[in-house]
Amino acid sequence: MIEYVERHTALAVVVGSRAYGLAGPGSDHDRRGVFVAPTRDFWSLDKPPTHLDGPAEEQFSWEIERFCTLALQANPTVLEVLWSPIVESITPDGSSLVAVRRAFLSQRVAETYGNYARDQLTRVASRRERTGEVNFKQAMHMIRLLMAGAHVLRTGEVLVDVSHLRDELLAVKRGETPWDEVSAWAARLQDELAGAAASTALPPRPDRTAVDRVLVAVRERNLE
Repeated sequence: MIEYVERHTALAVVVGSRAYGLAGPGSDHDRRGVFVAPTRDFWSLDKPPTHLDGPAEEQFSWEIERFCTLALQANPTVLEVLWSPIVESITPDGSSLVAVRRAFLSQRVAETYGNYARDQLTRVASRRERTGEVNFKQAMHMIRLLMAGAHVLRTGEVLVDVSHLRDELLAVKRGETPWDEVSAWAARLQDELAGAAASTALPPRPDRTAVDRVLVAVRERNLE
């Protein structure tokens, strides 16, 4: 199965701390990708996998149709792949996907980014109440997600590189920023997210037709 990734990857990028501009000396290389299964492989009873781990450590890939489905749902983890500043490889199929990346964006971003961040906040607060400890790494990612959500609603671009706030975010991660300040920052960002959602120029729904055209064209090219 891993041959799908090794032989049919259309887009391979680096995400995580290295793409965010928050990496340190020992940071992982988190790799994400999109592979295109040959069209004929869908004609048998055993279908190609929708996603695969590997072959490298911290590497995860989606088959293009599954990737498109998740991106149309405004999944933050998936959308980051299309805006990662670190592209390791890309084919014409990958380029066609990146070319329509704005078609995946919609007002649903406010919900998905907000929910992801609130989930992180709930986990951090719950652990703090239960043990008195704060998972500051999780708190940092909550802050980053809230910023990213407001940014995409305002600009129509997914914010990945946050190196302009590297010092502030790493201070949160290291636990140097008191929890009360982190919580207050999160509250301000939640207000910003709500304000951005109220005035966004993003459409209510993503452009499924544009994405479908790309997917059909990819399937046709990979029929041989």
